[in-house]
Amino acid sequence: MQTLLAAWSKSRFHYGWITLAVVFFIMLITAGTRATPSVMMVPLEHDFGWSRATVSAALSINLALFGLMGPFAAAAMQRFGVRRTVMSALSILAVGVGLSSLMSQTWHMILIWGLLVGAATGATSMTLGATVVNRWFKERRGFAMGVLTASSATGQLLFLPLMAAIVERYGWRPIVLLVAGAAVIAIPLVAFLLPERPATVGLRPFGESPDVPLDHSVSNANPITIAFAALKKASGSRDFWLLFLSFFICGASTNGYIGTHFIAMCGDYGLSEVKGASILASMGILDLIGTTFSGWLSDRFNNRVLLFWYYGLRGLALIFLPWAFGIQYFGLPIFAFFYGLDWVATVPPTVRLTTDVFGSKDAPVVFGWIVAGHQLGAAFAALGAGLLRNSLGSYTVATMISGGLCVAGAILVLRINRRAQMQPAMA
Repeated sequence: MQTLLAAWSKSRFHYGWITLAVVFFIMLITAGTRATPSVMMVPLEHDFGWSRATVSAALSINLALFGLMGPFAAAAMQRFGVRRTVMSALSILAVGVGLSSLMSQTWHMILIWGLLVGAATGATSMTLGATVVNRWFKERRGFAMGVLTASSATGQLLFLPLMAAIVERYGWRPIVLLVAGAAVIAIPLVAFLLPERPATVGLRPFGESPDVPLDHSVSNANPITIAFAALKKASGSRDFWLLFLSFFICGASTNGYIGTHFIAMCGDYGLSEVKGASILASMGILDLIGTTFSGWLSDRFNNRVLLFWYYGLRGLALIFLPWAFGIQYFGLPIFAFFYGLDWVATVPPTVRLTTDVFGSKDAPVVFGWIVAGHQLGAAFAALGAGLLRNSLGSYTVATMISGGLCVAGAILVLRINRRAQMQPAMA
């Protein structure tokens, strides 16, 4: 079927855009899955008496594993293939999330949402996007990565308000079955529509010169060896650690803090779960626009400067957040507008810088390690914010810390890939 579709599309558009659509859907399902615990936090607290710190501990394991699986998932895609790796991850995701409807003990939450879901989603998100974009696109990589990254925003847009409404009316169990069903639907799409690489269907990457031979290369190395070899090579570069630390801050200030705690934070100010989820969904719409536009910008402008503005504006938005709840009508919309446009706009420039520094062959696995930094930051923020909320009774201090980290990150990113700073601002 893939070969027939490639032949049909050849005179119309490059098959890479079909692979982009399939991966967009997979990453959308992943985003919806990873957003689910944020609407479950308060119901689990009411049903089982679990504290937010307890739930946050399970989610911090999820976030850490999600990131740590990235480089090994990228290496597995090199060794075993994208399709086999992604289909295996989706199967684990569907089974694990479905089983969580039966959980009643805290260790169930840790095992399923911490270990199983964390590991599986690590193979179906940003690392998958970076691998596919580097294989299928020679040109417009920034735009393609921006579109895929925006799928996380679209996942929130589609899933969060619906899940919050279901939780409010029927409880939290039906939503986990809904998410498990979505993962099942994605499996045949991968099987029938996602080739391993352009050469599999007789194509070159989008924008590749016709003179370049088709690339049929497959690695026979052990995925663990591939992952650690990439880490050893990259860790000697200062740019790697700057990218790693900046993405740590990115994770701490997005899915680790706001993505995990925002709905519960809204409850502290008297807003319902549906209202909090709707605000997150509106930020999802804005991020769909902002991240896609960020991908377009990253193909044309200095990516370090783009990251400076993204981190700086995100930090200012977070510092404003505690006051936003006290400003009637306009406070939260102002926060949602600036924060939403910026939510994951940092990803396309970060991927572009990683590719510029380490090359297109090594970039997916190296980016997997950088994503690990992102998710370690997210785990740090998810657990830390839960502990601060338990001890202080509010999220204000956690919000200030998150905003301050972003301002520091804005300064940090200006030192990435300084060897290329003399090149013109226009790519």
